[in-house]
Amino acid sequence: MADVVRTWVFRILFAIGSLLVVLVIPIVALFGQRAMIAYSHAWARFHGAIARWIMGVRTQVSGAALPHGPVLYAAKHEAMYETLELPYRLGGPAVVIKRELAQIPLWGWAARIYGALPVDREASAKALRQLMSDAAVFKDQGRSVIVFPEGSRMAHGERPPLRSGFAGLYRALGYPVVPIALDSGRRWPRKGHAHAGPVRVLIGEAIPPGLPRREIEERVHAAINALND
Repeated sequence: MADVVRTWVFRILFAIGSLLVVLVIPIVALFGQRAMIAYSHAWARFHGAIARWIMGVRTQVSGAALPHGPVLYAAKHEAMYETLELPYRLGGPAVVIKRELAQIPLWGWAARIYGALPVDREASAKALRQLMSDAAVFKDQGRSVIVFPEGSRMAHGERPPLRSGFAGLYRALGYPVVPIALDSGRRWPRKGHAHAGPVRVLIGEAIPPGLPRREIEERVHAAINALND
């Protein structure tokens, strides 16, 4: 019962806070991308703070040190939690998002200013070409990129194959890949209420660029599922 109450208190406070965040976006946008990145990080800190204080959910990071220079982060996706926590903790990489999110009024505009790569769910040739074109912009900037290569949120323990666009993004960027495993679905299931305790985040060793498609997909898939016990 306590988990139910805490979860609903969190949802209400986060919804109110997020509404205020969105209303201020037009002002922040006047100051450009750096301001938008800093603003999104403040939102992430607010999210993390009330998750800790209200629900007792905190982030526990372990594993390899983050490399210097731009990389492609490939992360497991089990809850909304990591969509805010990881970009903040990784220093503001560009984020691959579903195109539907980029079409949300005001929020989608802010995401593009921040640095988002919208992708279609269908792995059509046109969609993949657009992804490669968008990725080239961030490569020219020397900016890291984060992607959830399995696609939508999955329940903890599920191990779906990587989406077809991942290999193309890896090839287009030419960056090392840093795989990130996590178990947020154990604390924050998609259907249900949050449970107190740590969300484990495991940073994997960097995988070099230029590997064949099958090898990079196999290595990334194994690494991001390392906490799927």
